Amino acid sequence: TGRRAAFAQRWAGAMLRALGVGTVERGRLPRPAALLVANHVSWLDILVLLGYRPIRLVAKREVRDWPGIGRLAAATGTIFIDRSRPKSLPATVAEVAAALRAGAVVAAFPEGTTWCGRRSGPFRPALFQAALDAGTAVVPVSLCFRIGGATTTAAAFLGEDTLWTSLQRILAVRGLTIGLTAAPAVYPEPPAGRRDLARIAAAAIAPTAE
Repeated sequence: TGRRAAFAQRWAGAMLRALGVGTVERGRLPRPAALLVANHVSWLDILVLLGYRPIRLVAKREVRDWPGIGRLAAATGTIFIDRSRPKSLPATVAEVAAALRAGAVVAAFPEGTTWCGRRSGPFRPALFQAALDAGTAVVPVSLCFRIGGATTTAAAFLGEDTLWTSLQRILAVRGLTIGLTAAPAVYPEPPAGRRDLARIAAAAIAPTAE
């Protein structure tokens, strides 16, 4: 519901402030529905996107069990992906398409894993099929982590990191700011396919994601 989404926005914003993390937002979303596709650096990305607009996330199943964030994600109707069951991916794509048709803004991380923040990875094409099926816009979103104007990898969530060790590292950082830049929307048109959309979206954020 709208009330639940508004509550999630406030909660996400409050959690970022409690962590001492600032945000800067640029760009606008089309209405009523869109597939947001962002580069992935940290679990903080989830809070930034939830605080940006009322959205539904696509996240790995493990996020559901994370303290605080998991409850927040589940409460906002997050669509969870089970990476251990590749055969379930078509059902996930169909669920995303249904949410888009219903007017939702759905946010996903098509890289499939986190990167350090200085580089971004290729976008996997599967979830872009949902935008094609629903006939909705794709909005590439760049997330850039900075301290004092310089790009930083301090908040990256990589390798053998646990949520606790990552949280400790973030709390030790001062002046961390996450910039969110929404690029112009891409509207799917035949004969463009999901791989084309994935390449276009990845290229749209590459200059600011590095």
